Amino acid sequence: MRKIIHVDMDCFYAAVEMRDNPALCERPIAVGGATERRGVICTCNYVARRFGVRSAMPTALARKLCPPLVLLPGRMSYYKEVSRQLHGIFRRYTELIEPLSLDEAYLDVTGSPQCDGSATLIAAEIRQTIRRELGLTASAGVAPNKFLAKIASEHNKPDGQFVIAPHQVDEFVRQLPLSQIPGIGRKSAERLAAFGLFTCEDVRALSQEECHRHFGKMGDVLQERIWGRDERPVQVSRERKSVGVETTYESDLPPDEALCWQQIERLLPELQRRLLRHHGERPIGGLGLKLKFADFQQTTVYRSCDHIQLELLHSLLREGLQRGAGRGIRLIGLVAGVGVRREQLSFDL
Repeated sequence: MRKIIHVDMDCFYAAVEMRDNPALCERPIAVGGATERRGVICTCNYVARRFGVRSAMPTALARKLCPPLVLLPGRMSYYKEVSRQLHGIFRRYTELIEPLSLDEAYLDVTGSPQCDGSATLIAAEIRQTIRRELGLTASAGVAPNKFLAKIASEHNKPDGQFVIAPHQVDEFVRQLPLSQIPGIGRKSAERLAAFGLFTCEDVRALSQEECHRHFGKMGDVLQERIWGRDERPVQVSRERKSVGVETTYESDLPPDEALCWQQIERLLPELQRRLLRHHGERPIGGLGLKLKFADFQQTTVYRSCDHIQLELLHSLLREGLQRGAGRGIRLIGLVAGVGVRREQLSFDL
């Protein structure tokens, strides 16, 4: 039985800014791109969230919801340094650390002798150390696997901790809404709801064959999650799966193929430079085109290939524009797959 801790920093970028400038603590603040550049919010503090501001929200909308919002441009190199300090604290307890982002990580403390081997006490001590040494707060989830630990870390946010002991797994998962399973997005939740499936207990009424017939790979993974099972180990080294480049436009582009192709030609040299830097001259696994439309819906068209093909990119662009159904284009991105593709619980576009 593994002992997994999921540590998630509370509004990390905004928290760092408030720590360094206490005058911001009682004000609604956000870190993100400027309105005039059609930026989006990276993160915001809990004061701003009470106005309805959220991560990934367009900055213009955030300002409408919260006129007194203090917008900060962000200091990514500085946040990375704070993240390195954070991981230094993690390594006092285990070397089995899987970073998900600068402010979030899984820790496998199964064999840790610290705190008499108690994952609950280790998580509490880590949070106390983060507060004392970094002046920041973190939330933590403790559980027998990664799936449950991640869900648990959301239960007592901010600055809280939640434990799912092995004997509590079945009862906890039974009433768990399917929408809370990592990877089940809005569209997938709606698709499940159309079958009358809202909780893990609902899906338990289906056989494995029925699940696969109706939902394919999603059904296969659900058959594991509804019983609280997740055998994925904490991966110390995370393989890069893709290299990409994208740009957001100050005003929407018309859905014109020739005009969009000009933008792709501008992005291609940077994609090639990044591929060379991160992947060398080895074959790639595939090529993708990402479009975000004027209404903020987005789609990615992806095809397997071993090198960049202009003809294939033209085909991806045509398919992406067809999906847009005449909508203006806010963002264009290119992505090249470079890692071994793994089964992932992610079903929404």
